[in-house]
Amino acid sequence: MIKRITIAFLLGTALLISWACGPGAQESTEKKDAYVPVPETIINENVPPIPVEISEKLKQYSELNSAGIVDWDPRDNGMIVATRRGETTQLCRVDKPMGELKQLTDYKEPVTTAVFSPDPSGNYFVFSKDVGGAENYQLFKYRLDTGEAVMITDGKSRHMGMVFNPAGDKIAYSGNSRTGMLFDIYVMDPGKPAEAKLIYQAQRPAYLMPTGWLPDNRHLLVVEYLSANEANTILVDTETGKSENITPKSDTALFFALQASSEDGAFLFGITDRDTEFQKLVRFERATSAIETVTRDIPWDVEEVRVTNDRKKMAFSTNEGGINRLYLMDMETLKYEPVPNLPGGLLRNIRFDSTGKRLFVNINNARMNSDAFEFDLGTEELKRWTRSDTAGLDLEAFVMPELIEFPTFDSVDGKPRMIPAYYYRPTTKSDKPYPVVIDIHGGPEGQFRPRFQEMFNYLTTELGIAVIAPNVRGSSGYGKSYLLMDNWEKREDSVKDIGALLDWVAGRPELDKDRVAVFGGSYGGYMVLASMVHFSDRLACGVDIVGISNFVTFLENTSAYRRDLRRAEYGDERKIGEFLDKISPSTNAHKIKKPLFVIQGKNDPRVPASEAEQIVETVRKNNVPVWYQLATNEGHGFRKKYNRDFMYYSVIRFFQQYLLKVI
Repeated sequence: MIKRITIAFLLGTALLISWACGPGAQESTEKKDAYVPVPETIINENVPPIPVEISEKLKQYSELNSAGIVDWDPRDNGMIVATRRGETTQLCRVDKPMGELKQLTDYKEPVTTAVFSPDPSGNYFVFSKDVGGAENYQLFKYRLDTGEAVMITDGKSRHMGMVFNPAGDKIAYSGNSRTGMLFDIYVMDPGKPAEAKLIYQAQRPAYLMPTGWLPDNRHLLVVEYLSANEANTILVDTETGKSENITPKSDTALFFALQASSEDGAFLFGITDRDTEFQKLVRFERATSAIETVTRDIPWDVEEVRVTNDRKKMAFSTNEGGINRLYLMDMETLKYEPVPNLPGGLLRNIRFDSTGKRLFVNINNARMNSDAFEFDLGTEELKRWTRSDTAGLDLEAFVMPELIEFPTFDSVDGKPRMIPAYYYRPTTKSDKPYPVVIDIHGGPEGQFRPRFQEMFNYLTTELGIAVIAPNVRGSSGYGKSYLLMDNWEKREDSVKDIGALLDWVAGRPELDKDRVAVFGGSYGGYMVLASMVHFSDRLACGVDIVGISNFVTFLENTSAYRRDLRRAEYGDERKIGEFLDKISPSTNAHKIKKPLFVIQGKNDPRVPASEAEQIVETVRKNNVPVWYQLATNEGHGFRKKYNRDFMYYSVIRFFQQYLLKVI
């Protein structure tokens, strides 16, 4: 299902110089081996040489791996998992619990998504891959008997979503080849890509995503995603192209129809927040539009839904304050119970085997770097299928975060509004208060989830730094009213929540209010810059990764296919451009008085590199240290290990100098 879709575009020209020309970079030949070599793909400006001691201490943490379920083989011959091989994540096959991982794909670019043909005789799957982080994903057909992978899309447009029909001979997906902006729906026999058929044209700017077929192999469910608070479901006849919006009437509600619950498709299961704060699982009758709420008693969002082949059982997950709970349901009686014996954490990529007797799920938490598990519905036995490399580290020694709440500036029912956050308290003993890193998630319709994080583990375990990850207003997972609380002219209310968190830190005797850094990526990068504008006197430094520095230039330069969706969140620059420019960090950069580290991918299709360049140039006028790091073969974040490792080394070097103040 689509859940808080993140989108994409543009690249900017970076007029930079390498670190070799920056301050402190003119080391002697004799000392050259004392520093970490800079990857050829990284361009640094004002980033000093990185001592090898940093890379040596971080090495174990950077070698930690994970294995996430991608899909289950319909012939019950095992599963495909995504795990790092060399410098990028690739697809591997595992045939039994704790079996050998057999590598299938081998590319310079990461591969993380694949879907098996449900036809047991098909013996193939379809996967997607982009180049250089530009997010123009192409679809490939991979034959298991020969290991041959053939591109089946045009090689240049963006393609999303891969949903096979029940027969397993056709796949539905969305693509923007017709206009470059609008996403349309196509159906293709993966063996005959030249005969791909356009079955539904977008009526307006939106993300169109296929979510499931009806049992007749003819009708397709398509979600039209307009914003984080508005989505419709369209039923498309793939043979005639006739379409029907089956969304029940409601003011700007989400409605995702996902699965048919009967052979004739008369009833559908879906997820909606219609007439409720949270996204509920519902059963929908097509003929009457009657909706029956299934999870009425669960005051949280339903996230992922999976149905057995015989449509007798369903597994669904809920997001309960950032932690997932998994349920099993009888699709006839609608009675459900939690799945027992599962470790707590994030549960992803639910799959059933062909018989519906085994359930597979990926489990991840602060002490478990994502692995695949099997749950036997009969015996309730839990079996582990993968055990990822822990690089010799004792994962049980890592910090389990505490869920806290802190009061912010406004009130609810006469009481201070409380903002949820996850607090990672260091394990190291210290006579002095701990320095603090405030990690701010992106989105803004995102949510911090307490997953396994190598960087957090290093900061808390090795450096004695406390990490606090707030879910400020505008975060998902806490109801649609909370999600809307930072839209348009209310944008800086979420920044005020960070000010309230600084107040909370100042009141904690174990935390050092004079050594606080802000850290974040994408929208979190904007929040870093905005926090440094408003609270520069209360912060030691900040790290902005692929962040927005000016909402007007961002909206003007982000890709056409995502512009209107971002306007729904941030505001339309054609209507409130003066306001957006007024509150933007680049306009107020003269207020940033503390050291700043800006990190960017040159090919970023979401936040163009020009956003980074303009904030770097402007803040430098304040005569404060500004480091800039650009990866020439990355997009919205660093996905290649050698780039990501060097970025981490650089961030630690930055924190040592400006947060810990040991250099």
